[in-house]
Amino acid sequence: MTENKTQIVARAKDCLIREANAVMALEERIDDNFLRAVEMIRACKGKVVVTGVGKSGHIGSKIAATLASTGTPAFFLNPLDAYHGDLGMLGPDDLVLAISYSGATEELVRFLPIIQAKRIPIVGMSSNKESLLAKYSEVHLNISVESEADPLNLVPTASTTATLALGDALACALVEANHFQPTDFAMLHPGGDLGRKLLAKVEDVMFTENLPFLSPEQPMSEAIEIVTKGTLGIGIVIEKVQRDEAQRTKGILAGIITDGDIRRAMQRLGQSFFNTPVSAIMSTNPKTISKDAKIVEAGEKMNHHSIHTLIVLDDEERVVGVIDSFSCLPGTRFYH
Repeated sequence: MTENKTQIVARAKDCLIREANAVMALEERIDDNFLRAVEMIRACKGKVVVTGVGKSGHIGSKIAATLASTGTPAFFLNPLDAYHGDLGMLGPDDLVLAISYSGATEELVRFLPIIQAKRIPIVGMSSNKESLLAKYSEVHLNISVESEADPLNLVPTASTTATLALGDALACALVEANHFQPTDFAMLHPGGDLGRKLLAKVEDVMFTENLPFLSPEQPMSEAIEIVTKGTLGIGIVIEKVQRDEAQRTKGILAGIITDGDIRRAMQRLGQSFFNTPVSAIMSTNPKTISKDAKIVEAGEKMNHHSIHTLIVLDDEERVVGVIDSFSCLPGTRFYH
């Protein structure tokens, strides 16, 4: 092992380079044929049925899953299973995406006339535009590679990577063409963390306990203590204070004081700052959001206004909580 370490590392790096080059070569093939395939899939009123045998079948299964998860109804059908009852899965409004690197895989080629007899359109993916698969297809997508990535140039490596990448390109193009949004993705992935984040409402994650409430008449000497004890870096100024069934304080929002407001006021007012009422320093137009809004809406609003917290209001415009950027989507860019 030690003696061959250099050769092993070199071979691994060569594999990655060959596969990367195979993917990069596909860029020039995003042409009219590719656009036509996208339009055919968009126009499909049924499902996209992805099919292939062997390694192409494994790649096809993943492509079908990616399409389905991004708003294009799709499933994988093994040609071998089609001969034993699964042919009934094909409907007249479906479209078939058939994958075979050679374009001549026997099990797949025998399946194609059956598809054609049902007048189901075929988008073919192969390395040979003269293959039987290409001839049966209304649109043919070229997945050829210069060579496989393995030392023997025999194992499907670069070719399967290229096929998968082109399938991903189809899915990404359809996301763009169909204006597929993060909330659409969440609806299809309700069990995942992203789905939960996107579908959850503000009231599900907002802070409701020990909120830093202030009154407009309170002196800043008291306000500083309340803001400091809180962890949100703000003081929420409310009027018409009430308590709900759980004895939580509620009130109509009058304004907000931030750490920045306090620092600027101290510099401006000097010693008189401590006796100054909250109403003289507070901002009277804080950004708010409804408790029934989706978390993603809160994140978008914070990004738009370059802030990290929003005051949450109920249906009666009373303050019921606070939501901050850390409660929103992971990876979302917020300003602090």
